[in-house]
Amino acid sequence: MARFDRYLLRQLILAFGFFALVLVLVYWVNRAVLLFDQLIANGESAMVFVELSILTLPLMISQVLPVAAFAAAVFITNRLSAENELVVAQSTGFGPFRMARPVLIFGLLTGLFLAVLNHVLVPMSQERLSIRKDEIAENITARFLTEGSFVHPADGVTFYIREITRDGEMLDIFLSDVSNEAHHVVYSAERALVLRSQEGPRLIMFKGLAQVLETGSTRLTITAFDELTYNLAALIEGDFLGGGSYKTLSTLELLRARPSVLATTGASRVKFLYEAHTRIASTLLAPIAALIGFSTLLLGGFSRFGLWRQIFASVFLLVSLEVFDNLVSTPAKSSEALVGLVYAPVLAGVVLVVLILWISPRQAMFRRRSRQMVAT
Repeated sequence: MARFDRYLLRQLILAFGFFALVLVLVYWVNRAVLLFDQLIANGESAMVFVELSILTLPLMISQVLPVAAFAAAVFITNRLSAENELVVAQSTGFGPFRMARPVLIFGLLTGLFLAVLNHVLVPMSQERLSIRKDEIAENITARFLTEGSFVHPADGVTFYIREITRDGEMLDIFLSDVSNEAHHVVYSAERALVLRSQEGPRLIMFKGLAQVLETGSTRLTITAFDELTYNLAALIEGDFLGGGSYKTLSTLELLRARPSVLATTGASRVKFLYEAHTRIASTLLAPIAALIGFSTLLLGGFSRFGLWRQIFASVFLLVSLEVFDNLVSTPAKSSEALVGLVYAPVLAGVVLVVLILWISPRQAMFRRRSRQMVAT
């Protein structure tokens, strides 16, 4: 590797480490505040907060890495331009494509790190988060499954159990839910069970009554039921994971999309394929983000006022690429034949970078032609 390549690559890695650290800390603090409020509201300990915070770090890092790579490329390129180091490199015969080589290497290294996160660390951490979420839900549910006393698991909710058998069956259930001001509901049942599901714990009540009072008209409706399901997960404040269980699977398992796994997760084959190809496409966007930041700042040449116009242009291009990614995601989720659209932003980014690098040494020619057209 040439000395210029090593020098630029070292500068990019140092700047990337700084921006990645800052962005992860900002992202983590915002997430940690919300997570802390949710856990404390549900009575969990500080150790649970620390564990869940660590498990959310891989996903946070994977989301900020492309932005950190872009910021590092823009920062270093702007500094090299301000100190005339780019001019020196160009005077030695380095063209835009040659100078972009260390940036490409830097982007590929970032993409490799991002690939490890997307395909290995993030699914593993999300799987562990899913397990801990179920455990937390069970712990919270167990707190208000107390026989012989009225408990208040949430605002406006009162729960009473006369007896809990050794088999876990609850006898003589009373549940009052006045959290909705429009109507108040009172459930009573001879027996009930708590069952786990992917959406959280469910209370299954047998042989009882549901009394609904409409507060506006003071009309009381009484309904007898043989079996009724009540969502206990609604009593747990916050969501510690988000997303479906299929996101915890490996990329290879998602691409296979075996019928047995589809039946277990309850997700469609399109969701499996979309998640797998999105992981691959997001990995490829990291080097493209770095190259956009570098190549755009080569436009315009040296200016005593700096490269602010080029910096704003690079940000605009990156945001436009992200908007395009969001636009193609909707049809990509709807059909297996359109899943490949997730790679459209990647191809658009490659074309954009090549076009900018090709235009960069020919700016004088384009300006001269535009002046001739204005003169005529």
